[in-house]
Amino acid sequence: MARTNSPTAAEKTPKAAMPDMQKRPDHRRIPISKVGVKDISYPIEVMDKNHSLQHTVARINMYVDLPHHFKGTHMSRFVEILNRHRKHIALDKLEIILEEMKAKLGSASAHLEIQFPYFIDKKAPVSGAISLMEYNCEFSASMTDKLDFVLGIKVPLTSLCPCSKELSSFGAHNQRSVMTVQVRYDDFIWIEDLVELVEQCGSSPLYSLLKREDEKYVTEQAYENPRFVEDMVREAYSRLSALDNITWFSVEAENFESIHNHSAYAAVELDRRG
Repeated sequence: MARTNSPTAAEKTPKAAMPDMQKRPDHRRIPISKVGVKDISYPIEVMDKNHSLQHTVARINMYVDLPHHFKGTHMSRFVEILNRHRKHIALDKLEIILEEMKAKLGSASAHLEIQFPYFIDKKAPVSGAISLMEYNCEFSASMTDKLDFVLGIKVPLTSLCPCSKELSSFGAHNQRSVMTVQVRYDDFIWIEDLVELVEQCGSSPLYSLLKREDEKYVTEQAYENPRFVEDMVREAYSRLSALDNITWFSVEAENFESIHNHSAYAAVELDRRG
């Protein structure tokens, strides 16, 4: 028998008649600070200092608070809100998205975490060869009464051990390092400028493309500029604290040691918000 196109029983049921389980009361009276969706892969736009805008793909987390008297939140509404702003997922639109999350989900606070790769044209120090260097970045934004925004970056570096250089008859061990910097600011700061500041805190920057003359240069640069992990975070502290528009920052450095079976780690923080 041929199937007819008549509506099913579920299709006949009015939307208003469907039970809303999330809005049913919960008698445990325990509020939840963050509830939502994680790890949504989504295209976004990021302001690019040299090219106006950069298109990239982010991993997005979205949360709101849940009052104690509701059983659950409406998870589909997070994705609906994201889809409504699909052409404008950018820094200057985060406040609008957060306000809509609060309104649509009946919450007092909303949170967005947007992690994305960001690419910068980087010129080799001697040959001038240009290649794209990738940096992992994060926008972390929260809204209660006002917007709280944190910019985060991870910058790979080379560090050369001062102790090894001092003790050895020739050479010194070095390793790849990562510095993680988060900042709050009053006036806009470019990702490119923050990356450049952080790259000055290690023994040498990293590059995607190096010719032989460049390899010689960065090897000698690191040797002449040895840094402990402690030196790296102190140098970043000095440089960031000299910028009046930064109201808070945290810095972490991790050296993936080449002669030890562990990493070396250091962290500093400064809060000027009063």
